[in-house]
Amino acid sequence: MNKVKFAAFVLLSLILLIVSHVASAQDGFAACGAAGAGFVLFIIFSLAAQIALLTWVARDAKARGIDNSVMWMLVVFFLSIIGLIIYLTSRPSGNLIECHNCSNKRLERSATCPHCGNA
Repeated sequence: MNKVKFAAFVLLSLILLIVSHVASAQDGFAACGAAGAGFVLFIIFSLAAQIALLTWVARDAKARGIDNSVMWMLVVFFLSIIGLIIYLTSRPSGNLIECHNCSNKRLERSATCPHCGNA
């Protein structure tokens, strides 16, 4: 989640920079261009944050042994924050440890690794 917080911080900083530029612009066309650029940057950073969130959900679901990680990705994609809250409350709880064979993360209480299948 640190990457998501960092992306949100960068997005907010860029939006504030663009707003200050628009406020100081004396030409109407420059203000429209800056506002358009700000909107495009907002869309790009929103998509990047959404992709990072979906990737995290897929990896976390795989590490916790959830078979239908694609379904959870779709839930988080269409419901956004509400879908993330639903996923976080319904996923299997427990500590993630490193598998001795493949070095991927898995639940401590699982009998086999969901990545390599070894005990």
